[in-house]
Formats: sequence, C-alpha cells, structure tokens
Amino acid sequence: MTLKTIEGTFIAPKGRFALVVGRFNSFVVESLVSGAVDTLVRHGVSESDITLIRAPGAFEIPLVAQKIAQRSEFDAIIALGAVIRGGTPHFEYVAGECTKGLAQVSMEFGVPVAFGVLTVDSIEQAIERSGTKAGNKGAEAALSALEMVSLLAQLEAK
Repeated sequence: MTLKTIEGTFIAPKGRFALVVGRFNSFVVESLVSGAVDTLVRHGVSESDITLIRAPGAFEIPLVAQKIAQRSEFDAIIALGAVIRGGTPHFEYVAGECTKGLAQVSMEFGVPVAFGVLTVDSIEQAIERSGTKAGNKGAEAALSALEMVSLLAQLEAK
C-alpha cells in the first residue's frame, strides 16, 4: 500500500518571519533569538525577511502575536521567551496563558505560530535548552516555522 504523503520541508520559502520575543530572562532569551535567526538564515531566509519584535515578557507575547497576525504581513510567527518556575503559582499562570494565547492566535488567523517559549523548573534547565546540552529551542522553533510555512503552502495549492 502506497500512501500519498504531504509534509513540509526546511527549504526557505519566499516569505517573512516575525520573531516575537519576551525580554524577561534575557540572559537566556538572547541565545534563543540567535539560534532562531541563525537557523532561518542557514535555510535561505534573508535577514531582511526577519523582523524582531520585543515584548516585556512571556505573558505579553500572545497579544503582540495577535496584532502581527491581524496585519497578514508575515508567513509565520516565532514566539521566544523563558518562564522559570519560582516559589509561587505565577509560573503556571504565565506559562499556561502564553501557551493558550499563542495556540489561539494560530487557529484564529491561520498563521503558523512556532512555540519557542521555555517553561522550565530552573535556571540550569533554561540554559541547557538555550544552546548547551539540550540544544537550542529557538533554532527548533525556527525549523518548525519553516516546515509549517512549506506544509501550508502545499495544502493551499491542492
């Protein structure tokens, strides 16, 4: 049995990418930004097709992403940030609302929103996921955005 398969590629499409970045925990987030930009450029995206938009923190990222998606100017949004667990329930609220808000933006506007917001228990985990032992989640989010833009283009062409 041969199944017809449709899947995205990592080949840079013609398109524009918005990086929506929370400034809070910038010591980690800047590594995510570097990883995402490097990945996009290595896959053929021109730096002039990448726009960096900074939000105060992870909680504010979904609203900024929504405003960007409304403008239909970008083919994908890459959300980058870091929420590190502390001693209060604040972590759950911020991480949960950021996640739900970004999913809502993607579904409402039909724009891929790649999730590169770290939600971790410790600073050590954040550092590991921003370019050391556990890879760079910003780079992974950029790959996801590339693949989704390619996949949606194929689905819309059918």
